[in-house]
Amino acid sequence: MKRIFALLAVAIATLSIAFTEKNNGLEIGSPLPSPDTKLKDISGKEISFNDVMKPNGLLVMFSCNTCPVVEKYESRTVEIARYATKNNIGVILLNPNEASRDRGDSFDDMKDYAKKLGYDFPYVVDDNSNLADIFGATRTPEIFLFDKSGKLAYHGAIDDNPTETNVSRSHLKAAINEMVSGKDISTKVTRSVGCTIKRLN
Repeated sequence: MKRIFALLAVAIATLSIAFTEKNNGLEIGSPLPSPDTKLKDISGKEISFNDVMKPNGLLVMFSCNTCPVVEKYESRTVEIARYATKNNIGVILLNPNEASRDRGDSFDDMKDYAKKLGYDFPYVVDDNSNLADIFGATRTPEIFLFDKSGKLAYHGAIDDNPTETNVSRSHLKAAINEMVSGKDISTKVTRSVGCTIKRLN
């Protein structure tokens, strides 16, 4: 009986670790997943991460139209995306909210939202949250910054406070500056604060 309980404890611990790892997302240093997978952009074109990647890397953000936290970050999202582009880093936003396509996160809604905010970077549909699952993304907004070799250099939040007036550290901007200058990124992982991704199951 003791042996059975011991085996059950090991199995539960193993499942717990696997669950935690899955929900922690990609580990720092992981290669860019699914770089050639084509995704439908609001322009109507099919594009991949490799199509968007620039010489200094790629910024991948899981986002949406309907999350109140995403709304608080609207101006900062556009600002940091343009800052990344200025630093020769590609930018792509993915909308993984498959369960909310009929509640504000449809393709047409995405086009309207991007137009309203002046997005000048790709905003694509993550069908069935497939890429969110592969990345281990759980929130909107959630950031994955890859370096020029396609390795994950930073994962987490744009900054340390959804309320813009109370921000004390701009995590992503600092990571971009350090990465582009060839320095080791001082803070590689931060906690994403936002709405849970609306998966179908």
